[in-house]
Amino acid sequence: MNSVKIPQGDTLVKVELTVRELMALTGVRFHENHKVEVEARKKLNEVLEDTYHIEKEAPQLLN
Repeated sequence: MNSVKIPQGDTLVKVELTVRELMALTGVRFHENHKVEVEARKKLNEVLEDTYHIEKEAPQLLN
């Protein structure tokens, strides 16, 4: 079985989510408002970027 090694993988991080955002991440669908899940995922990605100092890639333009 292969295991992925994540540096500082046991470090605790804090993310502020609304109850709706938390529910959306667990699989509850908000049919009238898909933005709930999108915003929750953005918050998680921002924390990961801040924690690991990941730089966002500039979008590539199509020729």
